[in-house]
Amino acid sequence: MPDVSVIVPTRDRPAALKGCLRALSRQTLEDALEIIVVDDGSRPGSVTAVASEFPRVRVIRTEGRNPAAARNAGGRAAAGAVICLTDDDCEPAPDWAARLAATVREGAAASAGRTVVPPGSSRASVASQIIADFLVERSRGPARHLSFAPTNNLACRSALLAELPFDESYPLAAGEDRDWCARLVDAGYTLVFEERARVVHATDGQGAFWRRNYNYGRGSQRFRTAHRAVGRREPMGFYAALVREGFRRGPAVGALICIAQVATATGRLREIISPARSSRDGPLPPSPEAAARAPDRTSVP
Repeated sequence: MPDVSVIVPTRDRPAALKGCLRALSRQTLEDALEIIVVDDGSRPGSVTAVASEFPRVRVIRTEGRNPAAARNAGGRAAAGAVICLTDDDCEPAPDWAARLAATVREGAAASAGRTVVPPGSSRASVASQIIADFLVERSRGPARHLSFAPTNNLACRSALLAELPFDESYPLAAGEDRDWCARLVDAGYTLVFEERARVVHATDGQGAFWRRNYNYGRGSQRFRTAHRAVGRREPMGFYAALVREGFRRGPAVGALICIAQVATATGRLREIISPARSSRDGPLPPSPEAAARAPDRTSVP
């Protein structure tokens, strides 16, 4: 039986998934590790074709619901006592799973590591990572405790994930991680930062930058509504410090941080006007990447 299970939700990104699985196949835990890829409604055969190149990988399928539902499905299928979570566009360092699992075994309910962008990344990728890092650092408390960490570099006891599953009413890859961490901390559990557990995160290029932060805004508004925090906002000093951090990396990165805040605010407003559909209403529409590849079946009357 494996000691640790890694769950990777994916949808229509076979090239990125291949890089992720290649990195996971080099983990130092070796036979103590199982890898579960949750295919959340990809084109038929695309995920299994990639996974078949890696003998230790098991694929389960969900019907295009959302990343929260995919992680829960992976958790139910996992055999390991510790579950590690990452995304298909991430490449964990060889000792990543071992370090996160060790922190959990030492008494933490959950642990989170450090995420970085690859050398030579676009300014949009750098800006996205600055925002994520800023949120994590702002959540740090004593004894390396966190109140927030993204789910692309996270681990917990499998029993904890069964007790505290991800909220599947979040239809996008946005806000569900914040919600899970908030409920974790509210329940009295600890989330411990393990600096040495590294993941390289190759985010989408500049073209997806607005959409990603727009979706974050929608997820943020949904989170605020669910946690009765609609009227609360971060102080202006929070945003000023974030912008300063961006401009410290250069004027272009600083400008992108500003654009991200506008996109997030736009997403929040859109969520207020027209809430995103819950996964409980049925499968979500195809991802933009899949829709772009799909043949045009429209007919002219």
